[in-house]
Amino acid sequence: MRKTNGEQVRAIFESAFRECGLPEAIRTNNGAPFASRAVAGLSHLAVWWMKLRIVPERIAAGHPEQNGRHERMHRTLKQETAAPPAANRRAQQRAFDRFRREYNEERAHEALGLETPSAVYTPSARAYPARVPEPEYGSVRRVGPRGVFSWKHQHVFLTETRIGESIGLQSVDERFYTVYFAAFPIAGFDSHRLLIVPQPKEQDFSGVGAREGEASPSPAPHPLEATEAKVSGMRPV
Repeated sequence: MRKTNGEQVRAIFESAFRECGLPEAIRTNNGAPFASRAVAGLSHLAVWWMKLRIVPERIAAGHPEQNGRHERMHRTLKQETAAPPAANRRAQQRAFDRFRREYNEERAHEALGLETPSAVYTPSARAYPARVPEPEYGSVRRVGPRGVFSWKHQHVFLTETRIGESIGLQSVDERFYTVYFAAFPIAGFDSHRLLIVPQPKEQDFSGVGAREGEASPSPAPHPLEATEAKVSGMRPV
């Protein structure tokens, strides 16, 4: 069976993680397969990253300068390998291979103090696990078919991107809860109206006003540490 685009992208990331280790965050635009229209804009790919404790950072819509280094590299790649494109796929791949060798091993970069990327690169200390860990919240409840979970014998729609996954709640007060997936807050829950409500914009996974070089355009969604708060299961008290 032919893999979908999302499955192909995940396979490429998995290969990179096995070779290089896990990053703390991955910054992307808001297109597929990195984002979706689901709660918190999260896609199936982002859900997998979160289970690996990778922050899925997203630049603000229409602001490519928030990922300026990446955009600049793509412009250089296109200019030097595909303007004009090669006559066939094999020739084009040879052009990409030449560019990768020069870019990583031969060309000095001002941003790296005139060093090459290969001279300063070190793999991540976080190895890709043999088995992706499942989130733990205490009393675990799973998102069922059609993307709903149970609250006091009633169904509450969350998102279809979490079907079969576990989630947890952290009480804010007697009415409101924060919904967590893995160690990340993804939404609010109004238990009186049985409604999922979005995270405040400044606590979302996208960076409004973030600039290139900042540590992260997504300050709030970083993993909740065990010492900060106890995330409960979905069973109401």
